[in-house]
Amino acid sequence: MRAMQLDAPGTPLRMVERRRPEPGAAEVRIAIAACGVCRTDLHVVDGDIRGTLPIVPGHEIVGRIEAVGAGVTGFAMGQRVGVPWLGHTCGTCPYCASHRENLCDDPLFTGFTRDGGFATHCIADARYCFALPDAFDDLHAAPLLCAGLIGYRSYRMAGDAPVLGLYGFGAAAHILAQLAVWQGREVFAFTRDGDTTAQAFARQLGCAWAGGSSETPPAPLDAAIIFAPVGALVPRALKAVRKGGRVVCAGIHMSDIPGFPYADLWEERSILSVANLTRDDGTEFLGLAAQVPVRTHVTAVPLDQANAALDRLRAGDVEGALVLVP
Repeated sequence: MRAMQLDAPGTPLRMVERRRPEPGAAEVRIAIAACGVCRTDLHVVDGDIRGTLPIVPGHEIVGRIEAVGAGVTGFAMGQRVGVPWLGHTCGTCPYCASHRENLCDDPLFTGFTRDGGFATHCIADARYCFALPDAFDDLHAAPLLCAGLIGYRSYRMAGDAPVLGLYGFGAAAHILAQLAVWQGREVFAFTRDGDTTAQAFARQLGCAWAGGSSETPPAPLDAAIIFAPVGALVPRALKAVRKGGRVVCAGIHMSDIPGFPYADLWEERSILSVANLTRDDGTEFLGLAAQVPVRTHVTAVPLDQANAALDRLRAGDVEGALVLVP
């Protein structure tokens, strides 16, 4: 097998060759067809978050099962599956016991604490894989596995918000905007100031308004989801939400949040963060995505050009999502 491996934070990934690993109990080996490039991969590579090294990044994996370990049920050889960020949980900690496995005390994360999908093959815990709807081909299914799944958890935590603001219109927002519009919500898209291309893209997907993140929306928001890792957006979003509104921080990493007047938080506004996903989130979202149906906008990139893909993401030069293809 071939894989793009990170040896140290802040260094380019390098192509390595390895013997294909054998799956252990409850595991499957997957021949990878596509793997989305997520901002969390960028945080891993740049050292914003620190995990296992060396590591093969990538956690939006689509592939087919080519080897099965002992005790695997529910999947067959050759079946197409998706592998998300949450790769394993302990099942016994207080969080797992209370149906909050996204907060597990001893988890494994794909592409962060266990090797991921910037490769031709990977090992995954079959209990944390998803069967994928036939409505999506390999390339277009890949972004659903994180931009979609964790985005959907953020969307659920935003509550019943008739007017929803999305800050940072990238891979996750372009998926969630379609779901929200389909469900009858009014969606306002906030992009980098001056990014008229992203704003036009948001309007094409049904957003009622699109503008720069420093702009005041045409109406107060019931909730806002911040996908961009920019802490300064939190006070801006607080000013944009009405009384009782929520600001949901959707990323695993964000720059520091600057100080702001208590008056901007008062009147029962709230700020909350999202951590990871649960398998129930994934099952529910994938079913909804097929119903809409969500149309992911993707650009295919050869596996050996993973560093160039990360550079494009770092520069904000992406419409929709980038997907690596072995």
